[in-house]
Amino acid sequence: QVQLGESGGGLVQAGGSLRLSCATSGRTFSTGVMGWFRQAPGKEREFVAAISWSGSWGGWRTYYADSVKGRFTISRDAKNTVYLQMNSLKPEDTAGYYCAATLGRIVTPVVSDYDYWGQGTQVTVSS
Repeated sequence: QVQLGESGGGLVQAGGSLRLSCATSGRTFSTGVMGWFRQAPGKEREFVAAISWSGSWGGWRTYYADSVKGRFTISRDAKNTVYLQMNSLKPEDTAGYYCAATLGRIVTPVVSDYDYWGQGTQVTVSS
């Protein structure tokens, strides 16, 4: 079993930055895929970013939704803590942000492909 716990959400003005963290515990899966999703009120949960390990030659690979490319950066450390650095935030980025993990190695933006989820952290961007 894997437990995920997000932190770092809050209220920020448009153009500001936040850094979300997702700590993992329980079963380790150094080669699995980890990602961030978000869900705004009345909307479906959507893919934001993901990170996977492609071996010693390829290293970490990152994937982003078009809506956040160039503004958000996903990273992962040796303890499998995953970060989402969010810059140039916009009001439309307001949502609950969820960390997710899958034991598979295929990066996917599909919610149902992820096996484990955190409780979420709220990000609110004011205009």
